[in-house]
Amino acid sequence: MTDFLDKAKAATEAMRAVFPETPLLRNDHLSERYGADIWLKREDLSPVRSYKLRGALNAMRKRADVDLFVAASAGNHAQGVAYMCRHFGKKGVIFMPVTTPQQKIQKTRMFGGDNIDIRLVGDYFDDCLAAARAFCATEGGHFLSPFDDADVIEGQASVAVEIEAQLGRAPDQLVIPVGGGGLASGLLRYFGNSVQYTFVEPAGGACLRAALVAGKPVTLPTVNTFADGAAVARIGEQTFEYLKNVGLANALTVPEDRLCTTMLEMLNVEGIVLEPAGALSVDALKDMGQSIRGRTVVCITSGGNFDFERLPEVKERAQRYSGVKKYFILRLPQRPGALRQFLDFLGPDDDIARFEYLKKSARNFGSVLIGIETSAPENFERLFARLDEEGLVYQDITEDETLAQFVI
Repeated sequence: MTDFLDKAKAATEAMRAVFPETPLLRNDHLSERYGADIWLKREDLSPVRSYKLRGALNAMRKRADVDLFVAASAGNHAQGVAYMCRHFGKKGVIFMPVTTPQQKIQKTRMFGGDNIDIRLVGDYFDDCLAAARAFCATEGGHFLSPFDDADVIEGQASVAVEIEAQLGRAPDQLVIPVGGGGLASGLLRYFGNSVQYTFVEPAGGACLRAALVAGKPVTLPTVNTFADGAAVARIGEQTFEYLKNVGLANALTVPEDRLCTTMLEMLNVEGIVLEPAGALSVDALKDMGQSIRGRTVVCITSGGNFDFERLPEVKERAQRYSGVKKYFILRLPQRPGALRQFLDFLGPDDDIARFEYLKKSARNFGSVLIGIETSAPENFERLFARLDEEGLVYQDITEDETLAQFVI
């Protein structure tokens, strides 16, 4: 363990020649809400807007004899590798999912310049992982794992080195987002039992939790790619060796839609831009509640690579989760004044955001797709009660994921 601490500190020292330490900032807004001393380790403020630069730097500085590095990434690791390829004058081939947000692809190109070649393969990170390994087997090059690599884990542990120096001690509790487990492994190995840990995953990519239940790494049958920075189907073999005893009680999952409410809050209240994976640790505080009162808690805001073209989607998902936006299908009588009557049912805070109506003269009723935004969830109780009184037939499709994706 002492050897790992020394290596993590040496890696941290080497990083100062490339970029300054990221800030550790006390957040008054969150501290007051939860009755705790809450600090944010702002990895979203690194040169590539995520902590992934650390692992790439440490692994590449230890392999000066390697001329070609090969990587697979949903975006953040790609940017870290690209940045360091240019810094060290190395060549890189980076495989990224076709579904990667354009903002991350463009930033990767910007950081790597002529030193890198980007190849878009498959819909998921694991497709890229297979392609990258196949490339190394046939074309050569050193595969640089985004998490399942001892030197990468060691590099990510530099986050812990900085936290300890900035805070002057170890925190009482660390809240850590988990994708493949590299960051979590590095922090756990550095602080050991001196800290209480909470590991957080998106509900649609909870590979750590699945591995803890099975007792070994398992591949998730499906992955929700919304939180692309943590959407990994299988925890790393090496990282799970360090995380296998953390206990299910310390592994939280958060729904992607609720994550959107935290992203909007941090943007609107604090002016902090976080990508979905970067907001995981802050969102998890909602589930931790009274257990953190009076404690010093550090949340790792792991990334801020957010494409603002996704903001309408984030707002939509947040509103639906909060219950202030609903979609429903209404059977409306095809008679004069029927629509006017329905509009009279709406309250002063109800706003029609979507309305589609196809009149078919051969029918007595027509189906209307309606989306309504309001100021409070209870307003829908009043609206639906009024519809029931009038005997109007309607179907709330907000939570019907298949139907909602098709018509919304």
